[in-house]
Amino acid sequence: VQLQASGGGLVHPGGSLRLSCAASGRIFSIGFMGWYRQAPGKRRELVAAVFSGANTNYGDFVKGRFTISRDNAKNTLYLQMNSLKPEDTAVYYCNADIKTYSAYEFRGYWGQGTLVTVSS
Repeated sequence: VQLQASGGGLVHPGGSLRLSCAASGRIFSIGFMGWYRQAPGKRRELVAAVFSGANTNYGDFVKGRFTISRDNAKNTLYLQMNSLKPEDTAVYYCNADIKTYSAYEFRGYWGQGTLVTVSS
């Protein structure tokens, strides 16, 4: 199983970006999916999460600016980020709990990270 994150880049303050994370491999089912971020010198923190029942959860700092969604048919996770601020600069990682056809239970997987830089 692999998680491939994409969509990061350089954006001006107030701008928008859409991150994607595609899961591939012999996937039987995906449960929890989430985006985390880690800024230089800081701990990794949860940005947003979406559960298999489509319930969502956001970090307090998001304050309505980001929207997480998933396309179960494509095994893909998205994060629409609007009104970006310089303090949103970080490497963004996707995470998912995945059960493969050969596994008895779900296991957590991480993507490789995609860099988001918000700067004028």
